[in-house]
Amino acid sequence: MRGVEEGLPRLLAMFAAEGLLATFFSTGRIAELYPERIRDICAGGHELGGHGYSHRRFDHMDDAEARTDLAKTRQALEPFDSRIISFRAPNLRLPARYVPLLSAHGFRIDSSLAAYKPPFARKTVVANGITRVPVSVTSSVLRLPLPLVKAVLGRARDPVLFVHPWELVDMSGTGIRLDCRFNTGEPALANLSAIIRWLKETGYRFRTLSELASQTTRGGSEG
Repeated sequence: MRGVEEGLPRLLAMFAAEGLLATFFSTGRIAELYPERIRDICAGGHELGGHGYSHRRFDHMDDAEARTDLAKTRQALEPFDSRIISFRAPNLRLPARYVPLLSAHGFRIDSSLAAYKPPFARKTVVANGITRVPVSVTSSVLRLPLPLVKAVLGRARDPVLFVHPWELVDMSGTGIRLDCRFNTGEPALANLSAIIRWLKETGYRFRTLSELASQTTRGGSEG
């Protein structure tokens, strides 16, 4: 849980210093274990979104389990924010047959698709009453050397980015996969700060997921 205990405060402090708002996807279980951290997110003006109840993958669930998980997710998060409409599945794995379940449980936006994973979605679409906003790159890309990050993001139109709080904790001495532990901790913090400043200088404006979905469904440009 070091990501919640150590990484999340660093991320919130950085966003406050940069004057930007983001969407934070939390599992229901984390909200139950760390209510003060969820309150910090909401107090900072950020959007709170659902990330499943226990971080179990939805493509490993049957229909009944998926319905129960979504219900428990909303039950755990709504005491902090009654306007939760955004969702992102763990590991960005949400079978298409479960998209209608999101609508049935009060979600209106989903960001469980990715440009780098099948079916390689690159555009925002509306399906079964859900606005589906794909992620542009995996979070580990943001820990690459800055020239490489700029080259990758420079090819993406209106990139949708994400980062995990645990990436701002030094994971180099752990046994997790190399792509999950390289350049974590202070290097990740410095890189992310530099990326934010570069994107601002390039003319990008940071938006929460619900702001972005609202803009794109009205036919405006993304950002």
